Order: sequence, then C-alpha cells, then structure tokens
Amino acid sequence: MSHMGHYILRGREIVNCDHMGLTEWAKAYEALGDRHLGDTTIKGVRVSTVFLGFDHSFGGGQPVLFETMVFGGKLDQQMKRYCTYDEAERGHKRMVHRVSQSAVYRYRHR
Repeated sequence: MSHMGHYILRGREIVNCDHMGLTEWAKAYEALGDRHLGDTTIKGVRVSTVFLGFDHSFGGGQPVLFETMVFGGKLDQQMKRYCTYDEAERGHKRMVHRVSQSAVYRYRHR
C-alpha cells in the first residue's frame, strides 16, 4: 500500500505526520479547526483556499497540500493547488483578482 503523506500546520509551518498512525493524525488534523488560509466572497462568488492535510501530488514530487477553489460565477469550479503556505496565499490573491475582474467584465458588458 502506498503512503500518501499526512501533514498538519503549526502556524504557517507544515509538519509531516507520517510517523503517526492514521487515527492520531486525523485527531491532530481535526484539532486544527478552521483550515482556511483565505475565504473571500465577491458579488456572491466564493474563493476558498484551504490546507488539505494530505499530499495531493500522489508521490509525484513535492507535496501538494493547499487548494484554491472558486464557487459560483464565470470561473465556477476553477481550482489551483500549491505546495507551500506562501504559494497558497499568493494563489488566493491571484484567484480573487481573477474573480473580481470577471465580475467587473460581466457587469460592464451586459
């Protein structure tokens, strides 16, 4: 069975929890509470960036641990994933900008 790599956050620090059993990791992950790095709503369109807790690279290099997703609007279901906290923060800001630009465009050109 392949190991996916499980992690928690301590502040902005990513902590590898492969030494823990799955139940122990799940409790530590749940104890993090809100795992949002960013949660922004623009004209009813939500941009959400979260810490995922397990590696979404599936063994393909540096662990991918953060995800930005758009809910609603012209960019609905657009998604980007990141390896680091800083990348995720920058990615959230970029996606918020994209969503705000698409909302401006939509409202100006009806």
